[in-house]
Amino acid sequence: MTSITSVPTVALNDGNTIPQLGFGVWQVPDADAYTAVGEALRVGYRSIDTARIYDNESGTGRALADSGIARSDLFVTTKLWNDDQGYESAMRAFDDSIARLGLDYVDLYLIHWPVPAQDRYIDTFKAFQQLKADGRVRSIGVSNFTVENLERLVEAVGEAPAINQIELHPGFGQSHLRAAHADLGIVTEAWSPLGQGTTLTNPTITTIAQAHGRTPAQVVLRWHIQLGNVVIPKSVTPERIASNFDVFGFELSAEDMFAIASLDAADGRLGPDPATFGR
Repeated sequence: MTSITSVPTVALNDGNTIPQLGFGVWQVPDADAYTAVGEALRVGYRSIDTARIYDNESGTGRALADSGIARSDLFVTTKLWNDDQGYESAMRAFDDSIARLGLDYVDLYLIHWPVPAQDRYIDTFKAFQQLKADGRVRSIGVSNFTVENLERLVEAVGEAPAINQIELHPGFGQSHLRAAHADLGIVTEAWSPLGQGTTLTNPTITTIAQAHGRTPAQVVLRWHIQLGNVVIPKSVTPERIASNFDVFGFELSAEDMFAIASLDAADGRLGPDPATFGR
């Protein structure tokens, strides 16, 4: 079984680091988030990813408080929702999020979607820069940003976000966006890393899993790890929470990695299109 200390960290462009494997709580009701996050922390996860729109910051915060784990050993991410974009509204929304979480600071704050139609993400990021300068946020980043969004942001604010959290799984490999991240010094973080379950019955994945004596989910998470992605699988099942954490005791071969990469499809997106979402 993976130990807490064996989870590698990934260096961010601001000098901070993030655990490469974290725990997500998307679509988990607040009361269930308390239980699931508590179980994840018990298993050994130390990075927890929530968001205002998930409506479970309170349950997540209570689980963090009741865990007995030192704040300095935790990495907490939350995200600003689309309705709260803009400088002043972002500052207010952060106050609300941090109050629900019961924390003095968060380790990572993300703009959840670019919403290019409302054109407020540059002002929003400037608020994030102020929150970081004030010591209330350790690292600042974005989610679901396209190459065009990223390049415009960097030109406007003079720095690259630490992370872009994007939909990324074997069926939607996002190689072009990952290459842009590498050029800009941005870490790639994958949401829906298991393709919302769609990849787990794929014959390529199941064959590789059988060969390694592992579950399909463990194989897909290991693929992400070896690509260098930060990954935040979600589950409310204790057995799966533990199983998804146990991905550091084996290694995929170059042939395995190539076979999984070959599942990429141009139409493999499962979530909204960032170019139009929130319009």
